[in-house]
Amino acid sequence: MSTETTLFDPSPFVAAELTISLPQVRSVGRLFSEGNTIPFIARYRKEVTGNLDEVQIQNIQERINHHLSLEDRRQTILGSVREQGKLTPELEKKLLACQSKTALEDLYLPYKPKRRTRATIAKEKGLEPLADLLDTQATEGTLPDLVLPFLSEEKEVKTIEEALAGARDIVAERVSEQADVRHLVREHFTRKGVLVSEGVNDEAKKSKFELYCEFEQPVADIPSHRFLAIRRGEQEGFLRKKIHVQVEELVAQIQAMLPINPVSPFAEQKALAIEDGFKRLLAPSVEVDVAVELKMNADRSAVEVFAKNLRSLLLAAPFGGKAVIGIDPGLRTGCKCVALDATGKFLENTTLYLTQGDAAKKTAMMDLGRFIQKYQPKAIAVGNGTAGRETEAFVRDLLKLAKINTIAVVAVNEAGASIYSASEIAREEFPELDLTIRGAISIGRRLQDPLAELVKVDPKSIGVGQYQHDVYQQLLKDKLDEVVESCVNHVGVELNTASAPLLARVAGIGESLAKKMVEYRNAHGPFPDRQAIQKVPGVGPRTFLQAAGFLRIRGGLHPLDASAVHPERYPLVEKMAGDIGEKNLANLIGKPETVKKIDIKKYISEDVGEPTLRDILDELNKPGRDPRESFEVVGFREDVQEMSDLKNGMELKGIVTNVTAFGAFVDVGVHQDGLVHISQLSDRFINDPSEVVQAGDRITVWVVDVDVERKRIALSAVKEKALQDAGTKPGAQRPSGGSGQERRPQRNAPRTPQRSSFSSNPFSGL
Repeated sequence: MSTETTLFDPSPFVAAELTISLPQVRSVGRLFSEGNTIPFIARYRKEVTGNLDEVQIQNIQERINHHLSLEDRRQTILGSVREQGKLTPELEKKLLACQSKTALEDLYLPYKPKRRTRATIAKEKGLEPLADLLDTQATEGTLPDLVLPFLSEEKEVKTIEEALAGARDIVAERVSEQADVRHLVREHFTRKGVLVSEGVNDEAKKSKFELYCEFEQPVADIPSHRFLAIRRGEQEGFLRKKIHVQVEELVAQIQAMLPINPVSPFAEQKALAIEDGFKRLLAPSVEVDVAVELKMNADRSAVEVFAKNLRSLLLAAPFGGKAVIGIDPGLRTGCKCVALDATGKFLENTTLYLTQGDAAKKTAMMDLGRFIQKYQPKAIAVGNGTAGRETEAFVRDLLKLAKINTIAVVAVNEAGASIYSASEIAREEFPELDLTIRGAISIGRRLQDPLAELVKVDPKSIGVGQYQHDVYQQLLKDKLDEVVESCVNHVGVELNTASAPLLARVAGIGESLAKKMVEYRNAHGPFPDRQAIQKVPGVGPRTFLQAAGFLRIRGGLHPLDASAVHPERYPLVEKMAGDIGEKNLANLIGKPETVKKIDIKKYISEDVGEPTLRDILDELNKPGRDPRESFEVVGFREDVQEMSDLKNGMELKGIVTNVTAFGAFVDVGVHQDGLVHISQLSDRFINDPSEVVQAGDRITVWVVDVDVERKRIALSAVKEKALQDAGTKPGAQRPSGGSGQERRPQRNAPRTPQRSSFSSNPFSGL
């Protein structure tokens, strides 16, 4: 980066764009320059930033980087034009005033090194002076007299028309490179252009892109998911797209900007040059630019949708530190069944064969019964893939026969479990186990703690995106990494049980250091306190400062190590305790009545403000509180197993698996997610499905339509709409049971499971 760029301060521009005060922007910029991470800044430097949240801090970082990149490009362009000896004061002023890369590149275009064009060939033939006469609309002389001097056998300019054609090529290129003309055309394409797509053949009308075979929508209005669908159809050879504009209107506007003198012998020639410049050079170039901008906007929208879904999934309610059994359903190869202790440690595995005859099923029932009796799980997690519902029904039948109603049976989304089971992470964790056993372990652990397990899987494999393979992959990766890191630090990580992939997401740590921390823990035993991580090679003061507040040690030497209070504030908390007469700090933690005695105003200083002090009090009241919701079990209807079991108007409980720009997909237990269109999500108008529903939500839906052949299920989250629409479909019926009062998707209240007892063997009579 140039010296000029280094001295450039983007803060005023960022402050104006984000409507955040200049001191706040500069403070955040300084914190970043010192190597601080976003989670650390948002949580532990509230006084410095003026209490900005993670999103605002992230936006500041992105805009600072944008303006630094823009300034770097500006200095490069200034240097290039200066070297050419063409940097006039007027051009320099324009370049310095540019606040977008598009405007900057438009100004640079005439000076940018380019490949050989028709205009450069004409210049080689000595026709540039003639182009100047055409461009300036010379009025003295006749057209033949003015053109004849430029004819040359040697230069292959034999006729007046050849000379004029070459001159027009030069002027056409000038027109196409003029910044204000490009701006005019780009604005027209963006505001008045119409995106049109059509099928390339009859096969397109039979494909999934049939809706776009005769489609058009204004560029300004087309939603991101629709543009990405059209683009995918184009890439797969089913569609072609084009942006239509009013050519005559645009050409007339350009001609008005570049006056044509009616008395000039070159008047007609300039009109032809402008039209050629627009049709041959300008329109195709701008159309590509606008399509690229549409793609970038669509990418950003799709990535935001993905990020919201991923955040909801990662922050899903954990079952917690309780023993579970995980089952990866299978038909031919059997169901892989594993036992995990309360920490997620693998204990044993077995295989259940449910589809190989009554004898095998009876054996499977006995085997699972013994497995349950031996490991006494609080829940059984069943993967929701192939044979998931059948396996879930088998487990429920077994528990019913054994008269056990204290073990929860939970369908777990197994998307990405197979990716994990074949990954390097899984091989390192379980080198001796088969892939399928690893998959069952992942399913069980996902129930215990979704966040801790899902960080091991590439977010793109979790199945909550929208056109995730069509968007710019680096943009997607950066955003998803940001979301994962945010979620991990929001919840906190138990230092002595966390895996390396989970620790790697803690602010300031990273993959290499996380592995070293796990290796050190394995070699030396559990960390006794937070300070002990500084014994790990590579963990210095900077890393400790960034990471320590997000690490938890329950039952450690220091009582605050189980909380989100940062070690740098331990002396302050100890002073608070001493000031109210509590010599033992432990007596302050988790005791709201005692904490009430603390007057935080006494501790406000230049270093510590009220936001941080209130965070400390919150932690003292509820140390290490998990911010995620309480776990609840949601069961699917037992009489609904396949799509063919669905009837119009039927009421179902479901789990939202994916939220897109056009609606939400819901798992209702039939191996095929149904779609609740945005218009069916609420009884009021909404712009964005995420306003009312998130991935992982438990909601009540009603069946509107079922297309078994095409594997499509239409659902509604509003009973009145569902019954009205379903009533017009064949086979409509009124749902049985349920109050039908729920208007919008809502999370159900948490439920406390009963304790189970295994004092005797409930499976002995099976």
